[in-house]
Amino acid sequence: MRFDFFRRTSEDAASGAGSPAQAEAGSGGHVTYAMLLDAQRRVIGYRMGWRATGGPEASGAAGVKALMDTLAMHLNPGGDGWLLGSQLLFVDVTVDALFQSELQSLPPQQVVLCMGAEEMLDADLRSIVLFLREQGFGFMLCGASALPEDPELRSIVTHFEVGAHDVDTVMRLRQDAQLGHPPVEPVASRVDDWAGFDACAGRRVSVFVDGAFRNPPVLETEDALQPESLLIVQLMQMLQRNEDLRVIEAALKHDAALTYRLLRYINSPAVGMAVEIHSLRHAVAMLGYSPLYRWLSLLLATSNKAGSPYMMKKAILRGRFVELIGQGMLPAGEADNLFVAGMFSLLDQLLGVSMEGVLRKVQLTEAVQQAILSRGGLYGPFVALAESCECDDGQAARLSEALFLSPEQVNAAQLAALVWAQDASPAAGGP
Repeated sequence: MRFDFFRRTSEDAASGAGSPAQAEAGSGGHVTYAMLLDAQRRVIGYRMGWRATGGPEASGAAGVKALMDTLAMHLNPGGDGWLLGSQLLFVDVTVDALFQSELQSLPPQQVVLCMGAEEMLDADLRSIVLFLREQGFGFMLCGASALPEDPELRSIVTHFEVGAHDVDTVMRLRQDAQLGHPPVEPVASRVDDWAGFDACAGRRVSVFVDGAFRNPPVLETEDALQPESLLIVQLMQMLQRNEDLRVIEAALKHDAALTYRLLRYINSPAVGMAVEIHSLRHAVAMLGYSPLYRWLSLLLATSNKAGSPYMMKKAILRGRFVELIGQGMLPAGEADNLFVAGMFSLLDQLLGVSMEGVLRKVQLTEAVQQAILSRGGLYGPFVALAESCECDDGQAARLSEALFLSPEQVNAAQLAALVWAQDASPAAGGP
């Protein structure tokens, strides 16, 4: 019945959703996203967008259709299983997009539709908006100064866009919830730095941040590396020198927590081992030294105790994305180097140390160093593409074309990286 509803109402839409121009706009493009962070700087969702290939950002029904089709294909294949766990997807939609059956291709409970106040509160749209809310879709009210007075319309709104320093609106939302109204979560989307983020976090307001969001300036000395980071660097250097496994094991035993985290990651779904690994010796016997270097590089990137979970997730996503887009283009043995190049391109942000200081301690191949420092060499173009996708600077189409990658391949790698990063989080927890 729900698809009949969408087919019927779409005939009344004045959008011209099936026009040749819109069909062309939605036929090719790149997925974009911003991360939604909670007060602890943990990633709890994504705001997804669509940038049409060779043109401006697609809007309206065509852009949403292309985006929904792509998200469904990679995050909810066959409609049989949502691959991002409890994380939410926020999608900007217009009136036209509300009438598309493609909205039904994703689990409603995981999707929040972002709309302007004029559109969401249009009386002529009340039936479709109520229908979608009953289906389980959330709605974020954008560009409004207050919640609607109408109780029925107010019940539709699950999230409310606020400014970084909009204290009054946040207080009103909290007071409404205390008075028995359905709770509405405030979300800030115009935050430029960590000071603005902290202002939101103090009021328990979630924040959208894009790829241009950076940590404070880093220290200029490698002496700022924490003890665990130094131990991981020592282990990586021992691997590069092909030292005896017994010597490496002896060094690792100095930090039981690090051993625990390493083994836990090796046994995580992200790695996909067929048997449980109980020791470093067992891991090397099964897979060799090369994967161990990759695992240690991931642990190094997440070893800063004062680091941001957001930046750790960003580095893991970048490393995996760079690895995936390079598969099939470079020899199989280069995959670990691609992962390291992508993730280590954010190492200064992760460890709070200048990149030059890190590289004086961590010995990397010339090709990886070129990618990290100048986006040059064999791996540099892959890292540059990853950065462009994160920042949505409009260069992704040009950079992917230079690598002979189609938009579909880039989108598939981006969304696969989001899924993979769900399980690849060795920074969390402890013994």
